[in-house]
Amino acid sequence: MHLDLRTMQFANTTIDEDRLAVAGSDRSLCWAELQAEVARWCRQAQNMGLQRDMPIVLAGHKEAHFFVAMAGCLILGAPFVPVDTIYPAERRQKITDIIKAPLVYDAAGRTFTRSSHTFAALPEKDLAYVLFTSGSTGEPKGVQIGRESVRLLGDWMQSRFGLGHAPVFMNQAPFSFDLSMFEVFDTLASGGACILNSREQIQDATGFLQRLGQHRVTCWVSTPSFAHQQLLNKDFAGEFLPSLDTFLFCGEVLPHALCKRLLQRFPKAKILNTYGPTEATVATTLVEIDQTVLDTHTVLPVGYPKPDCEIVIVDGEICIIGDHVMRGYLNRPELNREKLFIHSNGQRGFKTGDLGQIDEAGLLWCQGRRDDQVKLNGYRIELAEISRALQALDEVKAAICVALRRADQTVARLLGFVELEPSSGRTATTEWAPYPAEQWKPQLEQRLPPYMLPSEILTVTALPMSVNHKIDGKALLQGYLKL
Repeated sequence: MHLDLRTMQFANTTIDEDRLAVAGSDRSLCWAELQAEVARWCRQAQNMGLQRDMPIVLAGHKEAHFFVAMAGCLILGAPFVPVDTIYPAERRQKITDIIKAPLVYDAAGRTFTRSSHTFAALPEKDLAYVLFTSGSTGEPKGVQIGRESVRLLGDWMQSRFGLGHAPVFMNQAPFSFDLSMFEVFDTLASGGACILNSREQIQDATGFLQRLGQHRVTCWVSTPSFAHQQLLNKDFAGEFLPSLDTFLFCGEVLPHALCKRLLQRFPKAKILNTYGPTEATVATTLVEIDQTVLDTHTVLPVGYPKPDCEIVIVDGEICIIGDHVMRGYLNRPELNREKLFIHSNGQRGFKTGDLGQIDEAGLLWCQGRRDDQVKLNGYRIELAEISRALQALDEVKAAICVALRRADQTVARLLGFVELEPSSGRTATTEWAPYPAEQWKPQLEQRLPPYMLPSEILTVTALPMSVNHKIDGKALLQGYLKL
């Protein structure tokens, strides 16, 4: 049994109905139970007044019925708006008001609540979901993803990712973060299983790994930073998770050192690197990072374009063209005019704001963001390039470069923050201790011009993470300013 992403209906297959479909933080459902719970959810939603093209906010955190509700929305044709309860209540309410959702579903309590907004269809029809990202003005932006984009994602994963028959996914990214849609849609399309892990479950390192082993997880999906954190646990290794044969990464630059250590811990596993903004339905490129790639490159590529997609570089900016590109930002015509275009082939195009280049083989290399570019002493500098150089330093496990700004927002200087390898012998140093210039400066001078060298590099015991498990540069600057 699985959910056909073309018809958005359950279809019987050779997969046993008693097979696990979803293991939430609260309960587990086999495929027969999932189908029954989705049908019940659809009836309840319709009784509350939900109809096709009407948005509904789904609130919760890794409950099985969050997964049920997303599947139910696909069947009803009602776009879902996933909002994880780890986010502040004010932000959740703001999102509800921006999209004017008439209903909010609480996955923990399995209850529907009517909002103050009237029942009305969105102007954009046949959307699968609307996901809100942070805007530069502080106002969340609603990214409208069509049902055709979800089908294309499922087709791509099943045809090119090599995840095997009925994969079992490790899910930990909040459903508010589109990385999690990898697991959701391929579980539904393949008849596999999705193991949802709450923050509390992950904090219990031993219990977390036991849970993954018990469910025989085959595919790990996360940002590189989250996998990096797990390496602190010596049991995060192939002998304890023998079924885990794939690491699927997206959302951040994939460090060379992380891949090297993962292949040492999981010698039989493959590492897949992907790239793509939320506006292009999770990801657009794919490449396997094997030992040959690691031996050849210190900075890793982000992949080849998915089928029926084109990537072009315009003035250094990565532009994505294809039917998986969003239908536009909700109620933001000025932003749509700025970021979207129609390509000569009639497909939608999106200007990502990311900088990159494509080599002779068609492989994409990402080189930071336009808005990650700063000006210091008259020079234009890409912070991502410095971060990559820091990550390549001896003894460094992970690193980031951030700009310290003055009150008028001009850049005063560049700061590097590094987390050291446990074997370096320097892990006992005090938090915020300077990383000796005699150790880092000669190495960086071989990779960077003098004007790009940080004024100082500080060690931290662990790089702070955002709620989406990306390195939190703002938190590092706040800590630095308190010194």
